[in-house]
Amino acid sequence: MNILRFPLMAALLVLLTFSLSSCDAIGTIFKAGAWTGIIGIFLVVLLLWFIVRKMRG
Repeated sequence: MNILRFPLMAALLVLLTFSLSSCDAIGTIFKAGAWTGIIGIFLVVLLLWFIVRKMRG
């Protein structure tokens, strides 16, 4: 089952990369406010850390 998870996660990551322009996403976050941007970036980093940790075992 772990063999099937990696291609799925990779495909979702590539789809997310192409669907959002990083400059546009960051600009939108900071228009909502500095604290919202800081919390949003923290949550994204936390989510990426969680995904990498789960993929490693």
